[in-house]
Amino acid sequence: MGSLTAENELDRVDGFESKEPILYVNGVRRVLPDGLAHFTLLEYLRDMGLTGTKLGCGEGGCGACTVMISYFDQNSKKCVHHAVNACLAPLYSVEGMHVITVEGIGNRKHGLHPIQESLANAHGSQCGFCTPGFVMSMYALLRSLKKPPTKEDIEENLAGNLCRCTGYRPIIDAFRVFARTDDALYTHGSSGLSSGEFVCPSTGKPCSCGLNLKGDKECTKTSTNEGDILKPISYSDFDGAAYTEKELIFPPELLLRKSANLCLNGLNGLKWYRPLSLQHVFDIRARYPDAKLVVGNSEVGIETRLKSFHYPVLVHVAHVPELNKLIIKDEGLEIGAAVKLSQLAKVLKMVIDQRTPFQTSSCRSILEQLKWFAGTQIKNVASVGGNICTASPISDLNPLWMAVGARFHISDCRGNTRTCGAENFFLGYRKVDLASNEILISVFLPWNSPYEFVKEFKQAHRRDDDIAIVNAGMRACLEKKDQKWMVSDASIVYGGVAAYSISACETKKFMIGNHWNKELLHGALKILEKDIVVKDDAPGGMIEFRKSLILSFFFKFFLWVSHQMDGLPLFDETVPISHLSAIKPFHHPSIMGSQDYEIVKRGTAVGAPEVHLSARLQVTGEAEYTDDVPMPPNSLHAALILSKKPHARILSIDDIAAKSSPGFTGIYYAKDVPGDNMIGPVVADEELFASEVVTCVGQVIGVVVADTHENAKQAARKVHIQYEELPAVLSIEDAVASGSFHPQTERSLRKGDVDLCFLSGQCDKIIEGEVHVGGQEHFYLEPHSTLTWTIDGGNEVHMSSSTQAPQKHQKYVAHVLGLPMSKVVCKTKRIGGGFGGKETRSAFLAAAAAVPSYLLNCPVKITLDRDIDMMITGQRHSFLGKYKVGFTNEGKILALDLEIFNNGGNSLDLSLPVLERAMFHSDNVYEIPNVKIKGKVCFTNFPSNTAFRGFGGPQGMLIAENWIQRISMELKRSPEEIREINFQKEGSVLHYGQQIEHSTLERLWNELKASCKFLDAREKVEQFNAQNRWKKRGIAIIPTKFGISFTAKFMNQAGALVQVYTDGTVLVTHGGVEMGQGLHTKVAQVAASSFNIPLSSVFISETSTDKVPNASPTAASASSDIYGAAVLDACEQIKAHMEPIASKHNFGSFAELALACYMERIDLSAHGFYKTPDIGFDWETGKGNPFKYFTCGAAFAEVEIDTLVGDFHTRQADVILDLGFSLNPAIDIGQIEGAFVQGLGWAALEELKWGDASHKWVPPGCLYTCGPGAYKIPSINDTPFKFSVSLLKDAPNPKAIHSSKAVGEPPFFLASCVFFAIKDAIIAARAEEGLTDWFPLDNPATPERIRMACFDEFTKPFIHSAFLPNLSV
Repeated sequence: MGSLTAENELDRVDGFESKEPILYVNGVRRVLPDGLAHFTLLEYLRDMGLTGTKLGCGEGGCGACTVMISYFDQNSKKCVHHAVNACLAPLYSVEGMHVITVEGIGNRKHGLHPIQESLANAHGSQCGFCTPGFVMSMYALLRSLKKPPTKEDIEENLAGNLCRCTGYRPIIDAFRVFARTDDALYTHGSSGLSSGEFVCPSTGKPCSCGLNLKGDKECTKTSTNEGDILKPISYSDFDGAAYTEKELIFPPELLLRKSANLCLNGLNGLKWYRPLSLQHVFDIRARYPDAKLVVGNSEVGIETRLKSFHYPVLVHVAHVPELNKLIIKDEGLEIGAAVKLSQLAKVLKMVIDQRTPFQTSSCRSILEQLKWFAGTQIKNVASVGGNICTASPISDLNPLWMAVGARFHISDCRGNTRTCGAENFFLGYRKVDLASNEILISVFLPWNSPYEFVKEFKQAHRRDDDIAIVNAGMRACLEKKDQKWMVSDASIVYGGVAAYSISACETKKFMIGNHWNKELLHGALKILEKDIVVKDDAPGGMIEFRKSLILSFFFKFFLWVSHQMDGLPLFDETVPISHLSAIKPFHHPSIMGSQDYEIVKRGTAVGAPEVHLSARLQVTGEAEYTDDVPMPPNSLHAALILSKKPHARILSIDDIAAKSSPGFTGIYYAKDVPGDNMIGPVVADEELFASEVVTCVGQVIGVVVADTHENAKQAARKVHIQYEELPAVLSIEDAVASGSFHPQTERSLRKGDVDLCFLSGQCDKIIEGEVHVGGQEHFYLEPHSTLTWTIDGGNEVHMSSSTQAPQKHQKYVAHVLGLPMSKVVCKTKRIGGGFGGKETRSAFLAAAAAVPSYLLNCPVKITLDRDIDMMITGQRHSFLGKYKVGFTNEGKILALDLEIFNNGGNSLDLSLPVLERAMFHSDNVYEIPNVKIKGKVCFTNFPSNTAFRGFGGPQGMLIAENWIQRISMELKRSPEEIREINFQKEGSVLHYGQQIEHSTLERLWNELKASCKFLDAREKVEQFNAQNRWKKRGIAIIPTKFGISFTAKFMNQAGALVQVYTDGTVLVTHGGVEMGQGLHTKVAQVAASSFNIPLSSVFISETSTDKVPNASPTAASASSDIYGAAVLDACEQIKAHMEPIASKHNFGSFAELALACYMERIDLSAHGFYKTPDIGFDWETGKGNPFKYFTCGAAFAEVEIDTLVGDFHTRQADVILDLGFSLNPAIDIGQIEGAFVQGLGWAALEELKWGDASHKWVPPGCLYTCGPGAYKIPSINDTPFKFSVSLLKDAPNPKAIHSSKAVGEPPFFLASCVFFAIKDAIIAARAEEGLTDWFPLDNPATPERIRMACFDEFTKPFIHSAFLPNLSV
């Protein structure tokens, strides 16, 4: 095996003996073959068929690949259980360990694990792609603890897992039942166990996770205490009868087995060493001076996978005892370089508990910084030394090591040792004071002395699991001298402001010897401005923000130290009570949610809060997604050849190197397309493969196929293209200035006479302004994927695709192959999230893969890596709105003149209907007598933007709410008053001619104001703001009205096929796609109620173009309406067929009736059809009824911001929607919560940064934020602390099936209440500086925008009060 042969002298001499490398997976022993050093654990598991572990991002940022690893720790003599990211873990790093995946803990056939059962029953799985990762994170937490976790432990543990569907609340509720608060009840008790068996907290069953070879005996009894919100859960609450096995034990072989040195190989000459002693490490380094040492692979893994770095020799030093020391000494703590960050955190907690508080100031600051460092999975593998030696300029720990005076112990291969102070160790960008033959052995952290204070600081885009924008470590030692407290020593160190962590040396000199008072503060701040300089062209941008953070952090440090010293003799620098908010530590309370709805049942199933039909498959990892489909023999993988220029002429293509690449099979360009190379969903204005000119970075030029995914990507990277660069349009403003618009995309709507109103003097005030609306990445957890194959000798083409529009895949593939659509079939089982991103932009990928599949007559799969997916498939449109609004002194709006532009990108795609819906929704819910709206779609040199939940509606409404809020400031009245006096009412005629019917807006508004106690909340916020200078709270309440229907009339049609079998079960096939929204569940409920049978008797297998033809995309929130109606139509037809038989006999069951009908040769299948009536719009006249009805709602939010750094959290969110009589209130609540949290991301977190005039440090036209490392969607800790959702009661909708209403998109915009609550808080902050006039605030309201809008003494040196940070629009 591997090195196990006498490959070289090193291997023979130094004990790399031939011991068989093994691994246990879910209890099964596996021998690891040589040659897989390039493999990750994820690739290995998925190649084995364990596809429950998902590839979401490939960089450890989403948690979808989480598994548990168990190993026997020789130091503690115990089995250790950790959650890790399988996408980053090198396969050989887990040699000798036990890997447990989601398949290993429970399944449908043998019974679900209680964790899986709880998550399914709590509606915690929607699309299901992220679900196995959450299950395994929770499972590993419970297996790793002897005592059950607290609620806070659970939420902190899940910070490394992302979900785009649920809004997290149901996941928290599902897992909270495993948090115990007393010992009264615990899973059957443990009386039946032998005294030596340990009870696993995750199931209450015996296992070896608490194995203690010293003979400790411990049985744990636990329970929950959640009052009337969550009842206690025990194992018996679930169907435990089917799940009788013990937890997978730690394999005895691994307990007895001694580790061996390893030397194994991988592709491209890669060698993988695992030494077990420091001397072995030095021997390897002596032979390979450039060998890369790895522990957790969290940095090297990203470099090799995403940056194409190649390290010929990797040395895995995680098992070297000398590097794993954690020794508590009299002088301090010695920390081995290979010690994991999670291990360090545990020891720091222990030390803090055991030692005198003043000694552990450094420990507390490091522990607090570790909390926000990364997700649990990363901290379980990343090492102290790895983080130090990577020397990242934004390392969270390096500034602290420098500030606390840590000493690094270094040794070379000759045994020479030296000590280097941390402040002298970092020499430049990723450059440290280590010779090629030296290794960092350990870090020595000294205890602190009395009156020595250490504090950590960090500001990131998102609070947890995010890299810093700026961080800092600060230390000050005070001593009494001449009856005053003076600084005897200090250290001020910053990260994120230069190429490496740097010390503010001049500031330190100034502080030492000075008294600790305000003069020191002001003097230090002045020096800091010059001491730490952020260059104007610094990578990462946000220059003014970073400069302000340098000062804000120091100000916070001064206040914190002063507060620590408060009350000591002779110390008189007391912190004013109003200033304490600057240093009050952030405490995240446990998230609590409430859901209020009525159940109006229709028949057996409609109206019931049924669990998602696929939930049990999803929590066990058995649910199959496109990339999970087993590939047929001789299958190939495709990778795209992409443009690297935003606008250029292709001069030449050199693919010789690609053709000689390993595994290469073929390469295809525009000339090879059998049919038509021009494609497009509405207008065929884009090329499948660019032939002469590229118009964006990421445009597809060709496709390579090879035997593996990695080989295909490698071959594609070897294609070299020469360009002649052409001028590029890289913003809406550029497009408007240069007249760059997509042809025939100008639209206008009119009502009344706007110009006359402005001139007539009716308006007491007229305001004009602009609103910039940021884009948003879909970030569905499942990347785009399609598997295409030919059948019948290539006469037909079939595909399995992750798409919202199988018909578009069918159409595109037929078009580019020159085949009739009847010979092309697209099937979709389910997709791992879509949100509009898989409506049209998935189709060109399927077409690209279909070309080689058809020409080679073999199966081809294309699955995009996350960075490529984000770079090339388009996002939510950014918008520019220019408004002019006239109104009275009472706040009554009289006229709106609006011009809006959206950024279409390099092809039209769906940008025109997106613009049109934005224009329809530009009034939101307000009565405006005179309206003039003009819109245009901008052509820019970016990848084509596309549909996204809301489809332009949220952008139009956000522009409206901006000018509403401005009116309130102009008139010195509350925004709520302005909104209320302008509400549309029953019978109102909208600016496009449609009349409001069955309006429930005022009822929703009044119920929400009452339930959130709005006036009381306003009073409390004002009281808080009066008492706190540096933290401010804000509230807002926002309404919405969302039109339901495709605005293109022909798309409002649906088909379904219903088949009844003789056993009484029903198979339904319809044209809609299940993407987590519960469409299949609702449609099955409709069928079950129609036939009066249980829901379990109805099955929906997949969506397929050969069953239901010409289906519209699953979009526009209308799918439940139209497909439910189509299925109902088919059911009614079948019931009519059955009626003669049913009327003659009294059948005991539906199965008996079905069999009797069959015997009488009655047709038990039917095709149902539905077309939405009474809709249509004429753009020539600008009048019509584009929508069947409106879904209305309102939301309230309260936020708190830290004005010094721009951080914020949502303290409370209350949402109410009118959904008529809900088809499934549990699923609808899940849609509301998920849409709200996704909308919160758009409003306040998620920022796209493109290479444009605003971001010159990014290459032109390139997307900087192309992965979870740089692009931050909400995590579990961004969920509102109190999250209440209500459905309006007794409000049937006469215009949709079973009196229900559509839910998918309408709640999204309601999250803008968080944005306007943030602005409300900023208004309070600016008032402290005497700034009371209106000011613009762009979305997303990131920490940068919040901080820079809170103008104060720390921003004045760098900006003016009207400063606006850069935004890619």
